[in-house]
Order: sequence, then C-alpha cells, then structure tokens
Amino acid sequence: MLTDRYGLPLSTPVAAARDAYVEGVKLLLTVYPGAAAAFDCAIAADPGFALAHIGKARAFQLAGNVAAMRESLATALSLTERASARELSHIDVFRHLFAGQAVAALAALRIHVETWPRDALVLSLAANQGGLIGMSGLPGREQGLVDFLEPLASHYGEDWWFEAHYGMALSEIGRHDAARPRIERSLAQFRRYAYAAHAFTHLCYETGERDSGIEFMRDWLPLYDRGGGLFGHLNWHLGLFELHAGNLEAGLRLYNDAFCADDHRGAVHQKLSDSSSFLWRSELAGHPRDPARWAKLIDYAREKIPRPGFSLADWHVALAFAASGDEAALEDWVKAIEELVKAGRYPSGATIPAVARAFAAFQRGDDAAAIDLIVPMLPDRERMGGSRAQVDLVEATLLRAYLNAGRVAEARHLLSERRPGPAILPVAGLEQGVE
Repeated sequence: MLTDRYGLPLSTPVAAARDAYVEGVKLLLTVYPGAAAAFDCAIAADPGFALAHIGKARAFQLAGNVAAMRESLATALSLTERASARELSHIDVFRHLFAGQAVAALAALRIHVETWPRDALVLSLAANQGGLIGMSGLPGREQGLVDFLEPLASHYGEDWWFEAHYGMALSEIGRHDAARPRIERSLAQFRRYAYAAHAFTHLCYETGERDSGIEFMRDWLPLYDRGGGLFGHLNWHLGLFELHAGNLEAGLRLYNDAFCADDHRGAVHQKLSDSSSFLWRSELAGHPRDPARWAKLIDYAREKIPRPGFSLADWHVALAFAASGDEAALEDWVKAIEELVKAGRYPSGATIPAVARAFAAFQRGDDAAAIDLIVPMLPDRERMGGSRAQVDLVEATLLRAYLNAGRVAEARHLLSERRPGPAILPVAGLEQGVE
C-alpha cells in the first residue's frame, strides 16, 4: 500500500496520485504557493482520491475562496467509500473546520491525533499560534499549546516540520533555551521552510536579539516566494525589528512593498493586522500619523471583514477605527462583538471590547480612561489571539498612556513586570519619562 511522507497508508493505488498529494501537503505545511495545482495533479491521476480533494479544499480556504472550498469538500464527502478509518476521521476534522465549527473541529482533532499522531496536515490546524488552540480565545492557551504538542514530540523526533512548531510554542512561554535548538535544527534541515523562519524571528523578538533578527530576515527573505502565505507577515516582522532599531523609513518601505501590498497573498486578516499594528506602533514611537494609509486600511476592513467573529482580526479592525477617529463605527463594532459574547459565541469574552474602547479613549486623548480599560484586562491579554509580539501593542499603548498622563511610577512598574527578554517597547518619551 502507498504511504505519505509520515508513513500513513493512503487509499489511492496510483503512485502518481500519491506523489502529487505528498507534494501538495508539503506545500501547505511549508506555506509555499502551488498546493492547489499539486492536488489537481493528484486528482487527475486518481479522481476518486478523497484526501486530494480535501487538501485542495484547504488550499482554497487559505486563499479565501470559500465557494471553491465548499465544492472540493462536497466532492471529498461523496468519495468516502474506499477511504480508510484514518482518512474518514481526517475528512471529518476538516468538515468541521470548513463549517466554522472551531470547537468541534478541535475536539475531533484531539481524538484523531491520539490514534494517528503523525497525520501532520490535521495536526497543522492546531500546531501554532494561529491555529485552533492559539486562536481559541481561552485562558492559558499559550501553555495549552505546549501541553498539546509535548506528548506528540516523540512521534516526530527531529522532523523539521514539527520541530519549528514545537520550538515556537516553547519560545512563546519563555522556554527559550529549549526552543532554540529545535528551531535551529528545523532550519538546518530545510533552510527555506517559511514557518521555521517565522519561529526564529519570534525567538529573536522574545530574546531581544533585534540585530540578529534583522540580519536573519534580510538574508532569508530573498529565498521565499512572494506568493507564499507568510511573505507579508515575515516582512512585518522585519519591519517591526527596523522600527525597534529606529529605522522607520526601512519599515515603511516594507509596509508598501510587502505587508500592505496590493498583491498580499496571506490570510485576509494578516494584511490588516500587520499594517494597522505597524502604523499604530510607529505613532507610539513618536512618528507622525499618515491619514491616507489609515483610510485605505478602513476601506480594506469594510470590504474584507464586514462583521466581527475572529478575535485577532476584530481588535485590529477596532484599532483602525480608533486611529481614523470614527468612534461611532468603533462602538457599533464593539456592540456587535458584545452580542456574540452574550450569545456564547465569542470565546475571548470581554477582552476585545475592553481593548477596543481603550484604543478609542487613547486616540481622543483620554489617557485615564484608556488606562482604566487596559489594566483590568491585561492579565487576560493572551485571549485576544496572536503571538506575544502582536499583543505587546496593548502593553505599549498602556505605557504611552501612563507617560502622557505623567503617571511615571506606574510606567516604571509596568516595565519592571514585563517578561524578561524582548527588546524595550519603542514608545516616545520612555527614556526621559522613567528616569
């Protein structure tokens, strides 16, 4: 029987279908373009191969093509007669995911990997900070991701795909010494692996190795296809390092050319979250506002994210509304989130409404109100979704509000309580304000 890269049997008897499917999965796992075309080759070789249709559906989902995703899913569901128990379970996890049933998808995934821990494509749905655990909105989700991956490590050994994910999860909870060798091994085995590069940039951020991060990304990015799903986001990381180094112009060039570019190929929310957070952080660092850039982001948000429901995207939409001064739009957005909270359909609870209103208060110069809104939610900020590097924007906003309000002792206390490692937050007036 034919098997995949991880030794799992496949229901296709056609070697060409197997080979194309393995290539499609590799492209999905490495975040490179071309996965849909590879799955098309698998389907052409064996039209009845259900997993190839599911892989294609996943590629369409990541590309934001919902109609094509549903069509491929329907085809896969019609071709389950010859599928094995593992393949049926695999399909079921994706069925829940594509239906927007995140809780059910994660529950099915947990059961699936107990029996088939080396089903990497299924595991990839929960293996990183942007997955079903990382975006769950639940308290303790950072440690929860490590706890989920730890028992699976023995099944993967030094596999380059798994090492990068587990390494980044360890980095996010401060276990940098354990994270580094895993991430470096992954890069040594597969230098062009986009997620390993991503994990390394986070490690550099978390350990305060700004210059190493800049050097690494400037060397690595030319290796990566512009059509890759992480191209914009990795350029955001480099832009963030440049901002921390005081190189705003270098960061803005990356903004224009990569993470806010018209041909951005990553997830819809990434373009908004990376771009809006970079502009907000640059203003916290004392650089002037560019209203035209914010206006374009508002237009993008209204078109691509018309209603809330995904916490990481939602608080960045709120950020854009706040920066534009459109408090009415922001309040409507927050009330829509609060309705989801009341209905039990928003796992991160009140964290996003609180921080959204804090952004608006900060924007209108009401630093006391911003402080009063942020401080109580700060212990739960991981529930907002995203990495620690992303959520640090909230801490930076609070720090600037303290300085604006002349509350120097509280600013000092915030800095003293900050987790060790990351570079100092680039906030204007910090050096003079806390001396």
